[in-house]
Amino acid sequence: MKRIVKAPQDLNSLLEQASGSIANLSAKSQSLNLLSDIVRQICPDLPENAWQIANFRENLVIIEVISPVWSQRLQFERNNICQQLLQHSDGIFTNIEIKVNPYWNRKEKPVEKPKARKHMSEKSAEQINEIAQNAPPGLKEKLLRLAKHANKK
Repeated sequence: MKRIVKAPQDLNSLLEQASGSIANLSAKSQSLNLLSDIVRQICPDLPENAWQIANFRENLVIIEVISPVWSQRLQFERNNICQQLLQHSDGIFTNIEIKVNPYWNRKEKPVEKPKARKHMSEKSAEQINEIAQNAPPGLKEKLLRLAKHANKK
């Protein structure tokens, strides 16, 4: 029997033909990439981790920045970004909104417990030995055992 050989189909063409949520996600992802490229070209001095395209809806593009300093930098270039958006999106996006969100890339740091010290100084051992001399017999044994830990390292 002869083997049937099929050329693989391009994923982009499959997504263009598809309808439904996957096609919408693909289109939105491509739009977000296009918008990110526009902002990157206009403001090449912005670090990658200082901003992100948060969302777009109707005629508005929302850009989140990590600090007010970068927000101000984007405000200076707002008109240039809007002009480029109009050209590349065929008039769909006309406005941009810049929001400061200082917590979008921070992670919760685990609380570290202070480490217990595992050694005892010679001076502390001497003081415990002096206290043990006047202590009752049961407590005296325990204090002397504790004082012996000063020599261990």
